[in-house]
Amino acid sequence: MAVGKYSRVDGRRSLNCCSTTSLVVFVAFCLVGVWMLMSTVVPIQNQDSSSEETVNEVKWQTTTDKDSKQFEDSSGELPETVIKRDDNGNDLQSESHLDIKNAQNVAEDVSVNTTEEKQEELVSKEESEVKTEPESENGVEGNQQEKLVEEKSDEKLETEEQTKTEAENDGDGKTNDHEASSGDGESNSEAGNTSDFQEGEKKLEGDETSDGIKQEDEVTIQTEKENVEKYQDIHSEESDSNNIESQETTAENEQGSTEVVESQNEKETQQSSLSEHKSGHEWKWKLCDVTAGPDYIPCLDNWGSIRKLPSTMHYEHRERHCPDEAPTCLVPLPEGYKRSIQWPTSREKIWYHNVPHTKLAVVKGHQNWVKVTGEYLTFPGGGTQFKNGALHYIDFIQKSLPDIAWGKRSRVILDVGCGVASFGGFLFDRDVLAMSFAPKDEHEAQVQFALERGIPAISAVMGTKRLPFPSSVYDLVHCARCRVPWHIEGGKLLLELNRVLRPGGYFVWSATPVYQKLPEDVGIWKAMSKLTKSMCWDLLVIKKDRLNGVAAAIYRKPSTNECYNERARNDPPLCSESDDPNTSWNVSLEACMHKVPDDVLNRGSQWPPKWPLRLEKPPYWLKSQLDVDGKSAPEDFISDYKHWKKVVSETYLNGMGINWSSVRNVMDMRAVYGGFAAALKDLKVWVMNVVPVDSRDTLPIIFERGLTGIYHDWCESFSTYPRTYDLLHADHLFSVLKKRCNLVAVIAEVDRILRPEGKLIIWDNAETLNEVESMAKSLQWDIRFTYSKDNEGLLCIQKTFWRPAEKETILSAIA
Repeated sequence: MAVGKYSRVDGRRSLNCCSTTSLVVFVAFCLVGVWMLMSTVVPIQNQDSSSEETVNEVKWQTTTDKDSKQFEDSSGELPETVIKRDDNGNDLQSESHLDIKNAQNVAEDVSVNTTEEKQEELVSKEESEVKTEPESENGVEGNQQEKLVEEKSDEKLETEEQTKTEAENDGDGKTNDHEASSGDGESNSEAGNTSDFQEGEKKLEGDETSDGIKQEDEVTIQTEKENVEKYQDIHSEESDSNNIESQETTAENEQGSTEVVESQNEKETQQSSLSEHKSGHEWKWKLCDVTAGPDYIPCLDNWGSIRKLPSTMHYEHRERHCPDEAPTCLVPLPEGYKRSIQWPTSREKIWYHNVPHTKLAVVKGHQNWVKVTGEYLTFPGGGTQFKNGALHYIDFIQKSLPDIAWGKRSRVILDVGCGVASFGGFLFDRDVLAMSFAPKDEHEAQVQFALERGIPAISAVMGTKRLPFPSSVYDLVHCARCRVPWHIEGGKLLLELNRVLRPGGYFVWSATPVYQKLPEDVGIWKAMSKLTKSMCWDLLVIKKDRLNGVAAAIYRKPSTNECYNERARNDPPLCSESDDPNTSWNVSLEACMHKVPDDVLNRGSQWPPKWPLRLEKPPYWLKSQLDVDGKSAPEDFISDYKHWKKVVSETYLNGMGINWSSVRNVMDMRAVYGGFAAALKDLKVWVMNVVPVDSRDTLPIIFERGLTGIYHDWCESFSTYPRTYDLLHADHLFSVLKKRCNLVAVIAEVDRILRPEGKLIIWDNAETLNEVESMAKSLQWDIRFTYSKDNEGLLCIQKTFWRPAEKETILSAIA
């Protein structure tokens, strides 16, 4: 086309020449014109991709080029609120939460439908750049070059709009290539732009007309630099315009991050990093095709391992049996699933379709566990031992032994065999935090009911393993007809309760052997009386609840070793000194007891202060300890609490657009001292504080504060049902996990336990945040808030209702 245009112009000039020499000159001139067009038009056609690539380079730099800086442990350069700590207690830098607060309005104004606006802005920018091009010495050539650039821009816009339309009409239910997968269209487009850009640069090296184009490049770079600096002033920037529907605003206020990289080596480094981030992974998510369907718990539904068990006598089939490789598929939603009802209404009723199980309503309806009421499952607040409501039963226990002092002395309790956890649910009215647990058994979905109601619970069983808690942490343990044979096999299961019960703590046993006279009940009572006496437990009181027709026996664990030392027989035996009572992850049960601490400075020798004073005061036994970096442990404790109070008040509550009235179940995936949970004390939430098994053991400190938690290995699935939590919080967790776990499987687990429209808040290094953000986009999650500075960042993302269409059969999970 270009050759034809030039030949027609030059042909008209040749009409005045009649000689053969003029004809030869004309032909030669045409050939020269063709050569000039080949060397000038082609680079201008590449100018579009080159300009776009430069924009991508600048924007990528402002969000992630700080990744290349070595992160330093220097607490003096940033405010107190940005000091982080790793698993060894060492300080880590993070970003300024005051800067995040300044950027909050930008983050909240993010619109889901920004693609069209960004395309219009890109076209406007390209037109502006075309107008600044210096005119060629040949005026006709300059006009034609400008026309070609405009045609190229129009073709590009049409191509982008067509690609967007095709993606939105994808038959698989995916909104676009970027949201459905981090590879494919986006990565191909990015790679193509990079290739064109590099090829164009090579051609420009030997081009006679490259001076004008280089001048144009300098103008373009300067314009882009000014635009990025303008975005920085409002603490936000746009992401790439290559078919990406952006849903985020990135706060960035560090001046050096907006400088354009001019050296070719730095450009190549950026392009390599960007290409790896955008196209290095392709996440093709599939639905888990398993027997459990929407209720799939990988480590509890591993039928391949369960079928191989030599025995199920000790409930081995209800224990954790994780698959060799953690699944990377996504659990489907129940048909008709809706957003969970908010607390406290959820304590009384939940949506039937969210947990569509009716067996308990049939079997336990007469005991007021649960009833089916239209589109709801309703919970009258009853239980096997308290048919007339949990509040009456709670008051009955308090009157039986006033020293229990709900919400004061007794703050953190364990409810064994909890049913639908109405006992724990109504204890919130008494400022008591109860961790309820029951196995995933024939009592269909009992723990799932509890969690959907907003009550703390896990799926676990008293079997052959220790419970995933430290020793001497629960103020009280409760069993209301929990169907656990405490008295058999040397009292091994009751001895496990003894391990987790605080010295001087109470065991409330409300069961038929306490008040019925049937031969079986009488035999169990005699065995229990003998066992508890040999364990040095004091039977304080037996009281009958006349309204419910039941009775409860209340025992107390000794707070000294005097009784142990005076026993005539060492039965049950004392555990060996080498047996660490706090080691509980995947540890087999032993029929032995640990001595209580003698030294007044050791944990367990004194009862914690009353709630809520215990929340803010460092435990007395921290005084004799030093943190790993040499800092005083009490000072570290106080500093951590101040840090999270500031972060929560200035950023989480006001800076992220989170509606905290819709948040009930919260998990801190890497809790240290429980500072994050403590900072949420005044909200109507409960927090599951998880201490990873490869971290420092700070879980006893969390319990001492009157909070609750658990040990866990995040390379495996958590012992909870899908769609449990409204908000997950991960402070420098994923960067550690990806060294030993499959990060894709970890994100799949996050997706499993997080409710649709639930939030994930992550603090981590920029490289890890980029990986997680890319995976989140491929899951079609919404990016609610991002912020980065000095190789550290904050990311808040929200899960959506999206599920893939393709299925993946997990053979080990087929019953």
